[in-house]
Amino acid sequence: MQVHGHRSKAMRRTVATAVVLGTALVAAACGGGSESTSGGSDKPTGKPVKGGTISYGLEAETSGGWCLPESQLAISGIQVARSIYDTLAAPNGDGEYVPFLAETITPNADSSSWTIKLREGVKFSDGSPLDATVVKNNLDAYRGKYPARKPLLFIFVLDNIKDVTVVDPLTVNVTTVKPWPSFSAFLHSSGRLGMMGQKQLDDPANCDKNLIGTGPFKLKEWKVNDRLTLVKNPNYWQKDADGTQLPYLDELVFRPLPDADARLSALQSGEINAMHTSTPQVIEDLRTAKESGSLSELESEKYTELSYGMLNESKPPFNNRNARLALAYGVDMDAFNEVTNLGLLTNASGPFAPGEIGYLKDAGFPKYDLAKAKEYLKKYEQETGQPLEFTIVSTPDPGVVKSVQYLQSEAAKVGAKVKLTTLEQASLITNALAGDYQAMSFRNHPGGDPDLQYVWWKSGAPTNFGRINDPQLDQLLDLGRATKDPAQRQKIYSDVNKRFASEVHNLWLQWSLWTIGSETSVQGVLGPDFPDGSKPFPGLATGHPVSGLWIQK
Repeated sequence: MQVHGHRSKAMRRTVATAVVLGTALVAAACGGGSESTSGGSDKPTGKPVKGGTISYGLEAETSGGWCLPESQLAISGIQVARSIYDTLAAPNGDGEYVPFLAETITPNADSSSWTIKLREGVKFSDGSPLDATVVKNNLDAYRGKYPARKPLLFIFVLDNIKDVTVVDPLTVNVTTVKPWPSFSAFLHSSGRLGMMGQKQLDDPANCDKNLIGTGPFKLKEWKVNDRLTLVKNPNYWQKDADGTQLPYLDELVFRPLPDADARLSALQSGEINAMHTSTPQVIEDLRTAKESGSLSELESEKYTELSYGMLNESKPPFNNRNARLALAYGVDMDAFNEVTNLGLLTNASGPFAPGEIGYLKDAGFPKYDLAKAKEYLKKYEQETGQPLEFTIVSTPDPGVVKSVQYLQSEAAKVGAKVKLTTLEQASLITNALAGDYQAMSFRNHPGGDPDLQYVWWKSGAPTNFGRINDPQLDQLLDLGRATKDPAQRQKIYSDVNKRFASEVHNLWLQWSLWTIGSETSVQGVLGPDFPDGSKPFPGLATGHPVSGLWIQK
């Protein structure tokens, strides 16, 4: 990772801006490289202290609420969900999906049948028990087999589930249509497959607001676009390594503050105590504050998201490979990163980042070559009889707009004419679902196991926003889903990486650098050790646990 010296805010706002690309409907995980630590500072000291309140600044409001099977959650919504709901499995410090709410998750020989044994004594925040029946009902709700709920994304994510049955009060069995070795990763789904209480699950009118989970906090009050106040869940099941009941905090308040600079100012003024960001200029300010000792800063590229230009292959011009190649060869990615990100981010070579299955240092994605870009533009015009013209859709965030303006100027050097238009995030996602765009700025694809990306790239899937129709890619995705052996999976997903590069199904930009800034007294950002003793997950792209947050006195 490239680190630059501090520049004045005025200079930075003139020279560069963040790539905070339009956030996708979900995020799952790719890896990265920065070091992470377990506290709000590099070396937290002292024993955790119970009590107190932390106010946390989020990059967006989740106005649709948290009826999880039906929710459209980006990182801010996931962060809140993880505070209220627990998942059956979760990734540990090694990126392995281990039991969490479940005590054990056991496959049969070919991974077509999975037995989920629940922990005894776990209760929801309303006092009702977590048992096999409510878990079955939740899983059925996510996959579209529970009458009270009408899921969106998850009906496709979980369409490989054949049946869910109750074995005994604490045991559920899941059978799959085809063998599914990575199924445990889907029981986490980037923190979005939380277990809801039966009353919330069956609530016809207020499932999105009547929040009942087994997580460390429960809802006290939600004032949309202002604050969401959570209080300690007295029924929480988890304890730390010393046997102390979690969570440590009495109260956690989430504040939606979409402007990254305003979020940082709120932290500096003491209006909030912690915040998340992936905006390079703000990360630079947080690094400077950390060096001075005024704030703490924790950052990670591990298991991160990917910023990219998403190309709609179902309509001109990007239904033509030559148009995609012209754009890919025409963008100087090093210059783009320097100008738009202060050079703080790492250029992406493909959808899988360092440390992840399928990562390749060089997957063969086109490198900047203006002559080749013009050559492919000429081929496009000769084949189609049309000039290369298209519109890029982005969110109206000033940083995003400046980033796509840079892409516009690069395309103009090649000879392409590019228009820019903006949509609010919800409308942008709606257009992506409908395929109503030509090119779109996007941020997506975190998620430990590469099989989590299946629904984003498989031909015909509604969440294949790029309308990719590539039989060779489909074959690789199916093979990767069915394969257990790690070496074989590395080869398969390396081939997926190479296929994306050769066909330029997307314009890869940079891997995101997610950062938590906080007051120096805030500790425990990555959470406590897992019940099995394994270390916390180091990624920040899909939020982080809050059960281990505490305030150093």
